Amino acid sequence: MSEPIITVEKLSKRYVLGHQLGKGDGLRHALQNLLAAPLQWLNHRRERRQAALEEFWALKNVSFEIQQGEIVGIIGRNGAGKSTLLKILSRITEPTTGRISIDGRVASLLEVGTGFHQELTGRENIFLNGAILGMSKAEIKRKFDEIVAFSEVEQFLDTPVKRYSSGMYVRLAFAVAAHLEPEILVVDEVLAVGDAAFQKKCLGKIQDVSSHGRTVLFVSHSMPTILRLCKRVILLNRGTVAGDGPADEMTRQYLNSGADRAAERIWDNQDKAPGDAVARLHSVRVKNSRGIVTETIDISEPFEIEVEYWNLQDRVKPTVSIHFVNEDGVLLFVTNDFTNPQWWSTARRPGLVRSRCLVPAHLLAEGQIFILAAVCSYNPDQIHALERDVVSFQTVDQHDLDRVREKYARLWPGAMRPRLEWKVEEV
Repeated sequence: MSEPIITVEKLSKRYVLGHQLGKGDGLRHALQNLLAAPLQWLNHRRERRQAALEEFWALKNVSFEIQQGEIVGIIGRNGAGKSTLLKILSRITEPTTGRISIDGRVASLLEVGTGFHQELTGRENIFLNGAILGMSKAEIKRKFDEIVAFSEVEQFLDTPVKRYSSGMYVRLAFAVAAHLEPEILVVDEVLAVGDAAFQKKCLGKIQDVSSHGRTVLFVSHSMPTILRLCKRVILLNRGTVAGDGPADEMTRQYLNSGADRAAERIWDNQDKAPGDAVARLHSVRVKNSRGIVTETIDISEPFEIEVEYWNLQDRVKPTVSIHFVNEDGVLLFVTNDFTNPQWWSTARRPGLVRSRCLVPAHLLAEGQIFILAAVCSYNPDQIHALERDVVSFQTVDQHDLDRVREKYARLWPGAMRPRLEWKVEEV
């Protein structure tokens, strides 16, 4: 086995946080105490200042190795230490303890503006970044046209970058980082600033970079993106490595690690639950094909949305309505339980009612899906209980196991992704 291109051994980073001292710390109060009892005041002041300082370990004993050509995802909740780790690997921040070994040039895209000089033009910053990476002027010129074409900022190339919008900044910064042929490309969540079309282009470029033997470290909160790009994922939790392994296992562990499960919502108190005198919501759940509540749904498997509500009367017959909305706010479709013939033939007595919407495999595209759940009645039309974004889940595509994709691993566009029947013949 070849030597790893990145080695991290027992890496730790400590910050000292200062807290504001309480009342009575003004100049007048300090002088009064100093004159009354000088030694006592100085000792007390020293103790208070020490107490006002708090150690915070952003990273603690982090160790891993990365081989050349790997695309490794780094995930974790806010404050897990992802950005700190990337800054240390990019030589922006020094570690407190531990050792890192990097064999090759690193190009980093950590936040808008990293590595750019505000007063220089876009053209000048391309050459500046190339020089920082150790490239000759001839090498930069060879890649210059590709960088400009990819970034789509040709019209503003001779404008100081301080006048760029955040989207223009990101486009040029990513184009420079990806095209100047570093051995290691480090990309943080900054791509979220760009528009959807440019994000797709960036993801395709990251795959292309890896196919040429270069290494990519990629941080994102989008699990579909992580699963599409990365076979290996490092999961961070409170500054430590909580897991390091196959992408599907690590993303599942990440999504199920929260105390508050976005895939389940329960109201135990009937009086405080959403609703009126006709019906009140009791619970909404997302369940996979094995009946387990989960925030991650594989698009190649069926799943269900379960809604339970208290029916509080017997005059009208409530019906459950579910809206599926994607992360762009697009309403994908609406479904009601009265579309089942059994709904019409079943009496609805007061008590707890459970409605289950069974969703077939190969219907939804990858992404975050939000559920609006409502209990309604018709003739006359009335909404008795309604909760927007009551639960949510990620639809993911394990393309290694999904025969629909075969060897096609890039982004599959569209708000929906049904598996339709095709017939192919030679004519």
